[in-house]
Amino acid sequence: QVQLVESGGGLVQPGGSLRLSCAASGSFFRISDMGWYRQAPGKQRELVAISSGGGVTNYADSVQGRFTIARDNVRNTVSLQMNSLKPEDTAVYYCYAKYRRFIYDTPRDSWGQGTQVTVSS
Repeated sequence: QVQLVESGGGLVQPGGSLRLSCAASGSFFRISDMGWYRQAPGKQRELVAISSGGGVTNYADSVQGRFTIARDNVRNTVSLQMNSLKPEDTAVYYCYAKYRRFIYDTPRDSWGQGTQVTVSS
């Protein structure tokens, strides 16, 4: 099992910045993907940014150029630097990891409990 703990959420003014962090812990063989999803009230959970096991990063079109994902494979952490925040970025942000418990295990998903990001005046 992989446990994910997020931090860094809060209230920020439009145009401001916020940095989210996530740390993975537990028993596992390897984490492949790590990233961030978000869910706004009344909307589906959507991918924000992800870093694959191969080191490729992808962003949602809505955050491209404003958000930056960074990953530390040694410490099993991932962060999301969010700049030029907009009210529509308001959501609960969830850390995500895909991992294997052992070498031939089926890939499994782990989710953090979520951290609230509110962009408002």
